[in-house]
Amino acid sequence: MSTIEQINSDFITSMKAKQELELSVLRMLRTSLKNKQIDLMHELSEEEVLAVIRTQIKQVKDSIDSFESANRSDLAEKSKSELVFLERYLPAEMSDEDLEKTVREALTKAEISFKADMGKAMGTVMKAVAGKANGSRVKAAVERVLE
Repeated sequence: MSTIEQINSDFITSMKAKQELELSVLRMLRTSLKNKQIDLMHELSEEEVLAVIRTQIKQVKDSIDSFESANRSDLAEKSKSELVFLERYLPAEMSDEDLEKTVREALTKAEISFKADMGKAMGTVMKAVAGKANGSRVKAAVERVLE
């Protein structure tokens, strides 16, 4: 089952069960996916769907930071629940060993061995990782390999 199919199925289930938080999050997510589809003028690929979900997660994390800095713990807790719910739709992250192995292979293939080529290295490795690890973990792994 594709991610979009899973989201639509969960939406219907949440609606029937009257789960307000999940329903609210899924409405927001479905709207974002539909807007992205309209912008691109084609059906979204799995990678594009995951990119939209990551964007939504980043927005929720930013909201949590804002709420916590404004001492609105009630809203921060609600956003944290939304974050946990959204993260269910992302694939599992790579283990540290697999990430380091992928980084080494990508850098060897691209013939990058100096820290001065960090920008080029990050671009290469992010393509190789294909969303299975977040950028900060990838950056740390690239720095360890290029030392």
